[in-house]
Amino acid sequence: MNAQNLNAPSAYFLTKVSDDVETHTLSVIVDNEPGVLARVIGLFSGRGYNIDSLTVCEIEHEQHLSRITIVTTGTPMIITQIRHQLERLVPVHRVVDLTVQAHEKGQEKPLERELALVKVMGAGEKRLEALRLGDAFRANVIDATTEHFTFEITGRTSKIEQFIQIMQPLGLVEVSRSGIAAVQRGPEGI
Repeated sequence: MNAQNLNAPSAYFLTKVSDDVETHTLSVIVDNEPGVLARVIGLFSGRGYNIDSLTVCEIEHEQHLSRITIVTTGTPMIITQIRHQLERLVPVHRVVDLTVQAHEKGQEKPLERELALVKVMGAGEKRLEALRLGDAFRANVIDATTEHFTFEITGRTSKIEQFIQIMQPLGLVEVSRSGIAAVQRGPEGI
């Protein structure tokens, strides 16, 4: 053994290990049956992995398939572990890391959008300012009285978060967010 490798932090000193935490979007195709979501979430909680966003919806009624979109963070090694462990679950048909797939194809991040309902109380100048800002963010007013209004806004998570921050001093009351829906760029599906 080389003397220079005696102090290596890993027995696998030839493999470069990254400690950089990354955010990845995973698309998981599963059987649409009771308990599947609990099993997927149990995999994350049992191993101490965090879920930043989670959305689930049936995608093919006849085949009883659902798509779970998970946004999670971790080192590249942790993300790989998550993907492999998800692939081993029995009701899972396919796991695609949309972030890695886009990177391998030299594309930008996958297309990601989120929906939020934002309720704001306000009168006078604050009300007018909130409505002007809602228009600038292309948020639609879907419910209104003389005391409040509710915006519907879609976009990237950063846009949603910026809108919420701007609405706080103007009378923000409540926020409900859908979680991220994502697809890969280009003509092919997962």
